[in-house]
Amino acid sequence: MARALRTLTQLMGWSSVAIGLFHVALGNAAIPGAGSAGTTIDSWGRFMGSSFVGYGLAWIWAARQRPIPAAVVRWLAGVFLLGAAGRFLSLAVAGRPQWFQLALTAIEVALPPVFFWLADAEERTERVAAEPAPAGR
Repeated sequence: MARALRTLTQLMGWSSVAIGLFHVALGNAAIPGAGSAGTTIDSWGRFMGSSFVGYGLAWIWAARQRPIPAAVVRWLAGVFLLGAAGRFLSLAVAGRPQWFQLALTAIEVALPPVFFWLADAEERTERVAAEPAPAGR
């Protein structure tokens, strides 16, 4: 489980950085259906892209710690879940988005429980390894 946590944490970090840089570089063109949204949305999208780069860097930082800090993983997963809540709110208020946004929503709902479950896997493994062996009879 500790290996799964480390792998998923790194994957989350690098994919967030890549997605963020994609949005910074392409602006509206990075958002399906937003190509003609105008300069205000372009500016906002590039800003949010840079914020997502920072979010990804926080995941990468966590993945490089020994052990990976469970509290940090839980906070970062909570932020990701908050993004899903925002998408659900948008769905209720503005209606159904482009299909790819629905796929992203599914990922944003599915991954946080996995991270919440795995969050302390590495800390737990190190705690067990550090405990003295039971004394013989």
